[in-house]
Amino acid sequence: MHIVFNSQIKRFLIYWLPALVYCLIIFIQSSFPATEHIPEFDFSDKLLHAAVYAGLGMLLYRALNAMHKRPSIASLVVLSIFMTTLYGASDEVHQYFVPSRHAEFLDFAADAVGGIIGVMVAVVFFKNKPSQ
Repeated sequence: MHIVFNSQIKRFLIYWLPALVYCLIIFIQSSFPATEHIPEFDFSDKLLHAAVYAGLGMLLYRALNAMHKRPSIASLVVLSIFMTTLYGASDEVHQYFVPSRHAEFLDFAADAVGGIIGVMVAVVFFKNKPSQ
């Protein structure tokens, strides 16, 4: 029992803690008022949203993949994308209540697209890597 418990803690620390810390960083960053600056090019903020949520998609896929010995890739992809998109939606709602920030559908769309891209990258990267 003691060995199993330590194994579960180790698995959590290795696979889930990075995803949870990443979510916390997104939340904290979204809690600050927006800085007023001129984007370097059109839609640069959307690319930033996509990049951030691509990272989250990869981390969530990695964590979910580590939970099962023989996971269904399709179910991992769907669940990872769903969780990433849901977190993006919750972040936009959160930003609605932060002074000088506002919720935008295009930001949410960029979050979702980024999550999809990140999950697809993770599928390729973790394809032949056994979860431990």
